[in-house]
Amino acid sequence: MLEWRNIPKGFVMGICDLIPGVSGGTIALVLGIYQSLIHAINGIFTREWKKHFLFLIPLGLGIGLALLTVSHLMNWLLEAYPKPTFFFFLGLLLGIIPSLLKEVNYKESFKPLHYGLLGLAAIAVAATTLVRDDSLSAIMTDLGWLDYALLFFSGWLASSAMILPGVSGSFVFLMLGVYPTVIAALSAFHIPIIIVVIMGIGIGLILTSKIIRYLFLHYKVGTYAVMIGFVVGSIAVVYPGLATDLFTLLLSLLAFGGGLGSAYYLATYEKKGLVKSGQG
Repeated sequence: MLEWRNIPKGFVMGICDLIPGVSGGTIALVLGIYQSLIHAINGIFTREWKKHFLFLIPLGLGIGLALLTVSHLMNWLLEAYPKPTFFFFLGLLLGIIPSLLKEVNYKESFKPLHYGLLGLAAIAVAATTLVRDDSLSAIMTDLGWLDYALLFFSGWLASSAMILPGVSGSFVFLMLGVYPTVIAALSAFHIPIIIVVIMGIGIGLILTSKIIRYLFLHYKVGTYAVMIGFVVGSIAVVYPGLATDLFTLLLSLLAFGGGLGSAYYLATYEKKGLVKSGQG
């Protein structure tokens, strides 16, 4: 039976994957479906493939719906209100860190090694700000096969980032110079580009999920430590700086509070059992 309640979860993940610096994998952790997602992707080529597809199809529908419908809104928000938009996600990231620490019961499970892994992961993600280019590349036109190869490879790399909490697939697109092209293709429903990028994303998801699945099975606490570090480090990536005018500053503070409130709501929603951890 299809798990239709995964559609809104996928929708939220899809929105986050549109924002450079924000990870849909982080939201999957908060919603309590991250390990189920990894397990389902790994199970596509097993005898129980039908069960895993029943979990993934609604999630994929939600993500696809967000990518096709919210891309216009995200374009507008990033152009008209970039700082408040990023402050909302900054609040969301800060607000979910306590939930992630509780998930792994860090006070009892964390050893000095795990704190070290968390710190190194945070530094690694935060260091990407040193290579970030805030000026967007031009939209690619008159694409040849080399351009499509770049888009396929970009989708491959971006999917590896999308599935890791705290690591943004959109940021990978941004660094590779294809972000405007991908967003424009989604907005204009440019089928060839969308298909090529989706093919790259699909292959990347399958390969990366196998690695993460192995790490969760054999090094659960260490894997959580690294992923929490990714989230902490992504705060530096998302932080847009303070606004200079009072209106934008107040709007940014309200958006930041909205992000914190959303994180609290998601955590409370999960605790009530409406979102079952590890079961989607």
